[in-house]
Amino acid sequence: MNFFMSSEISLGVKILEIIFIIMGFTLIYTGIKNLNDKENISPLGTAIFWCVFGVILAFGRWLPVHMTGALVIIMTIPGILKKVRVGKNDFPTSEYTTQMANKIGMKLFIPALTIGGSALFFVLFTNLGALVGVGIGVLISMVMLMLFSKENKPTTFLNDGKRLLDSVGPLSVLPMLLASLGAVYTKAGVGDTIASIVGKVIPEGNVNVGIIVFALGMAIFTMIMGNAFAAITVITVGIGGPFVLAYGADPKLIGMLALTCGYCGTLLTPMAANFNIVPVAMLEMKDKYGVIKNQWLIAIIMLVFQITYMIIFK
Repeated sequence: MNFFMSSEISLGVKILEIIFIIMGFTLIYTGIKNLNDKENISPLGTAIFWCVFGVILAFGRWLPVHMTGALVIIMTIPGILKKVRVGKNDFPTSEYTTQMANKIGMKLFIPALTIGGSALFFVLFTNLGALVGVGIGVLISMVMLMLFSKENKPTTFLNDGKRLLDSVGPLSVLPMLLASLGAVYTKAGVGDTIASIVGKVIPEGNVNVGIIVFALGMAIFTMIMGNAFAAITVITVGIGGPFVLAYGADPKLIGMLALTCGYCGTLLTPMAANFNIVPVAMLEMKDKYGVIKNQWLIAIIMLVFQITYMIIFK
């Protein structure tokens, strides 16, 4: 309780920690349900993955760092051995879905919009942060759905959460791991190494060439890491800072567009699992690269446009 009672820790961090605890217990619930599921062909491996993941999310702040690292390794073993499987899930019938769609109608979109609206509200009008806004928005949306139908109970959301997690599987942890990878690369000096290599290619003082290399580096590194936020720390240290910003380019313009150049890389890589692989699993697409194949051209056009924009308005 010292953490939650401390005056040195902001309210936003405390609320976010409560949200992580709720998420952790949801994952543990998913693991226990799969362990007791006789139709799951790998109940033990599935339970280990979700329960260990849940313990890390719920109690990671208070666990020794070496224990957390060991738990992460344990968590990955069932995924590597393909022992995280989908258990039994009760899907609503098409008749029930049609009935509820007719009953609720367009009001169904209100809870979804509430989540985004809550995040925006918390960013603009509080100092608690967008993540807290998302968490609060989810809770408000749950209350709305319960008011829409008496059949929506807390267990309904738990079971639907389990169904979603089962569908996504171990890929659900990939965005977090990739985001952490950016900090690890920066700490390891990867940015400085890139700077020394690129310095031999870019003519000194040529900002236009620097912008092109910076933008392409963001897209390529994002494709490798699967996360533009992870890539921008490394590429800005290695290329953006010494070869673009150091020569007077507008940091707000360059930083914003460099990040969106990274997003172009996101559209082109299976490493961005939450964008390009999870939808394949959710929609049961036959082509596992179908999402990427339908957006690669848009990504290239956007990348060229943003590079041109940076060069003109730098």
